[in-house]
Amino acid sequence: MSEARGRGIGKPSWLSMPTLGAAEAARVRSVLRRHSLETVCGNARCPNIGHCFQNGTATFLILGRSCTRACRYCAVESATGPLPPPDPDEPCRVAEASAELGLRYVVLTSVSRDDLPDGGAGHFARTVEALRSRIGGVTVEVLVPDFGGDPEALRTVADNPPDVLNHNLETVERLFPLVRPGASYRLSLAILAAFGTLLPGTPIKSGLMLGLGETPEDVERSLGDLLEAGVRMLTLGQYLQPTRDHWPVDRYLHPDEFERWKERAEAAGFAAVASGPLVRSSFHAEAMFPG
Repeated sequence: MSEARGRGIGKPSWLSMPTLGAAEAARVRSVLRRHSLETVCGNARCPNIGHCFQNGTATFLILGRSCTRACRYCAVESATGPLPPPDPDEPCRVAEASAELGLRYVVLTSVSRDDLPDGGAGHFARTVEALRSRIGGVTVEVLVPDFGGDPEALRTVADNPPDVLNHNLETVERLFPLVRPGASYRLSLAILAAFGTLLPGTPIKSGLMLGLGETPEDVERSLGDLLEAGVRMLTLGQYLQPTRDHWPVDRYLHPDEFERWKERAEAAGFAAVASGPLVRSSFHAEAMFPG
């Protein structure tokens, strides 16, 4: 049993995001409410929500707020019954809200929708199209689910290509069946590699949470697997347990350890690495963009 589990130690000081002024954050919340939009910031209990909202940005969560998976690390609610079909007006509302917020770099993600024939791929494509129609020169990053590995779904996303394609591995292979029982480590790697083939020249991005019980050797193997799959943009962040019912934190990594992982990842061949306790997939995503 780890120190964090056995002694119930609290979060270290470096995991406290400073509170920022409320004016701009209130405006962002108002825009989101007016357009009836969800964010992963709120639904996944991201620790950076105040920081990002105060800086006038948010990561849109499309296809509803209920997920057909039940990953043991994730705060997004799992579906308990039939889900409604995708909202046909949502792509336009995302585009309008993005324009109102003055966003030039938009990040989209979604819940997993295994109930849909295409896993929601068409909805991603329509949202990217709506953004490009509404905001000239916008840069769009999509953080997609695995779509069950359906090649047609992958092609649907690639046919209306984003500027960055992100699919998170989340954890190392040894822990994957325990933490993500509805997904597959090898399938996720195959999807990343497939997108690299379908979208040549498009940056492929992925990320890992640390502190779930992985060893340094586990992380090294995952970094190698991601590089082999064609990933060149990497995020590494501290896992935080959303509730007592979720997977427990094994340990809290010091910021210096995250900095060492950043150096090792860059030396291994990643072109852009964001590594730190509060790093998340879309946190300051624009700063990682090679354009």
